[in-house]
Amino acid sequence: MRSPSHSVLPARAPSAVGAARAARAVVVLALAVGTATVAPAAHAETLAPTAPGIAAKPYMGWSSWSMQSSKYPGLNPDGDYSYLTEANVLKQADALAGKLKKYGYEYVNIDAGWWRDKAWKPEFDQYARQQADPQRFPRGMKAVADHVHAKGLKAGIYLPVGLEKEAYADGKAPIWNADGCTTADIVHSDLRTTNGWDSAYKIDFSDPCAQKYIDSQARMFADWGYDFLKLDGVGPGSFKSGDNYDNIADVAAWQKAIAATGRPIHLEVSWSLDIGHAADWKKYSNGWRVDTDVECYCNTLVSWENSVDDRFDDTPAWTRHAGPGGWNDLDSLDVGNGAMDGLTKAERQTYATLWAIAKSPLYTGDDLTRLDSYGLSLLTNREVIAVNQGDTPPAHPVTPSDPQQVWAAKNPDGTYTVALFNLADAPASVSADWATLGYTGKAAVRDLWNHENLGTYKNGITQALPAHGSRLFTVTPRGATLTYTGQEAEAAANTLAGNASVADCSACSDGKKIGNLYLGGKLTVNDVVVGKAGVYQVKVAYISGDARSLDVSANGGGATRHKFPSTGDWGTVSIVHVPVTLKAGVNTITFDSGSGYAPDIDRIDVPKSS
Repeated sequence: MRSPSHSVLPARAPSAVGAARAARAVVVLALAVGTATVAPAAHAETLAPTAPGIAAKPYMGWSSWSMQSSKYPGLNPDGDYSYLTEANVLKQADALAGKLKKYGYEYVNIDAGWWRDKAWKPEFDQYARQQADPQRFPRGMKAVADHVHAKGLKAGIYLPVGLEKEAYADGKAPIWNADGCTTADIVHSDLRTTNGWDSAYKIDFSDPCAQKYIDSQARMFADWGYDFLKLDGVGPGSFKSGDNYDNIADVAAWQKAIAATGRPIHLEVSWSLDIGHAADWKKYSNGWRVDTDVECYCNTLVSWENSVDDRFDDTPAWTRHAGPGGWNDLDSLDVGNGAMDGLTKAERQTYATLWAIAKSPLYTGDDLTRLDSYGLSLLTNREVIAVNQGDTPPAHPVTPSDPQQVWAAKNPDGTYTVALFNLADAPASVSADWATLGYTGKAAVRDLWNHENLGTYKNGITQALPAHGSRLFTVTPRGATLTYTGQEAEAAANTLAGNASVADCSACSDGKKIGNLYLGGKLTVNDVVVGKAGVYQVKVAYISGDARSLDVSANGGGATRHKFPSTGDWGTVSIVHVPVTLKAGVNTITFDSGSGYAPDIDRIDVPKSS
C-alpha cells in the first residue's frame, strides 16, 4: 500500500520471488528502485509503544488501499485510485460496524491520496501540512473520524515519510507553532530526496524546526481525532539503501510528536523494511511491514503469486521480533470477496491461516458490503481469531520451507498451534510429526477452521491438501517429552569437504559453527548412534541470512534437498526438523551444499527413539 506521488506508483512485479522481488511494475510512470543492503544484526529491545495499551495485540480492521489499487471492473470508475472518497470510506465503516466489529475489527484506515485530487494534485495548508482534497472528502478529515467514532470504531490516516516536494513552497512556508521556522529550515540545503519513491525531501533533524514540523502534523491528526497513522515509504528498506533513505530519525520524531499530543495513536511503518533495523522499528513504532505490497495491481485485489506466497519465505526471520507493543505486518488480508480477491477457496484459507498464526494485524482490504458467505466465515472464525489475538506466540516453521511444510507455536497452556501447508501447485499430503514439537506418543487434535475435535492421533497427523491448501489445529499432547543426543557440527570426529570450515559463532551452542558450505562444501556428522531403525526428525540448528538449501542424506544414500528459512541475519540461530532414515547402530548424516550456497550449521540433535 504505497502512495502514488507525482502520478507515480510502483507495483509488484508479477510472479516475483527472491531477488526479483525488487522489480516493480509501474502503474503510471516508470520508477527505478534499488535493492536494500544487508544491515548489521538487530538485537531484541524493549518495545516502546506510543501509549499504554497501544498494540497490546495485533490490530484488526479495514484499509482502503487494496480497492484503490485494483483494476477490478467498477472499483475505480473515475480513474486510477479514484475509489478513495468520503462516501466509500463511510460505507465501509458502516459495514465494518455491522458485520465485523463484534469479532474485534475496529480500525478504518484511509490510505494514500486523501490530500490529492484525482489527477494527483495535492492540497496543503499554509503550514505545509496535507489537507483533505475537497472533492474526495468534502466535509474534511475530522468529519470522517467523527463518523467512524460514532460507530464505536477507530480512525486511521496515512502519510509518506519526509517533506513532500510540493509542500516545500520554495522554502518559504512557515511551520505551525514554530516562530521563525520555514520549510527551508527543516530539509537539507541540497534538497536530497527520500522515501520509496523519492517523492519527498529528506528532513534534517539537526535543526529543531524539523521536530516542530512533525509536531505540527501530529497535532493536526490528534485534533482531527485520528487513532492510527501509517507512515509509508520508510527506509532502510522499501528497496532503497543509503543515507538518504534512512528514516529512523523520522520514525523517532513521529513517536515523540505523537506522545506530545496526549492522544494514543498507533504508529505503523511501511513497507518491506530492513530486518537489520528491527530494533529501531520496535523501539519507535507499534508495527512494521515485513514485505512488499500484497496487492497485485491487476484485475483482482491480489493473486497467489503476487505476492501472497512470498510471505511464507519472508516471515520466518521476523517471528522473534513480534510481541505486545509491536507486530510484524504482513499487509492486507483480502479473502472476503471471492472473484474480486483473485484466489481459490483453498488459497483464501491458507492466506488467512498464515496471517493468524504469524500474529499479523488482521485488516482486510475487501469490499465489506459484498462479502460472500465463505469470506465472511474466514474473517469471523472466532477460534482462528483467538490464535491471532490471544496469548499464543507467533508460529514459526518447524520443518524446512519445502513445498509441504509445518508451522507451530507452543501455547502457554501446554497445547500447540499447528498449521499444515501445501504450497505446491498440485494436491499433496502433509504430515505433522509430534517429534517436531518435542514429544512422542499420542495427542488430541482440534480442527480450528471447522470447529471439530478430530480425536487422538499417535506420533503425528497426515492430511491430504489441495494445491495451496492448509489445515489449522490445536494439538494437545498426551505422550512423553523426547530426549535427544546432541552433536556439534564442528566436532573433531566429523568430516569436512570442499570449502567447509570451522568458524566462530557467538550465538552457537559451543561458540563455533561450520560455515563456507557452498559450491560442493560438505559436512558429514559421524558416529550418529540410534537404538533402532526408523525415520528420525533430526533437529538442525543453523544460521542463514537468507533462505538457502541443503542436500541431506544418511549413510551415503540418496539425498533429499531442503530449503532452510532465513534466520534474518548471520548472527541468529534457528532450528528446523529434517526427516532422516537411520539404521540401528552407527550412522553418518551428510549436509551437502551441492552446486549452490547453503546455511551454516551449528549442531544437530537426534531423538533417542524414532
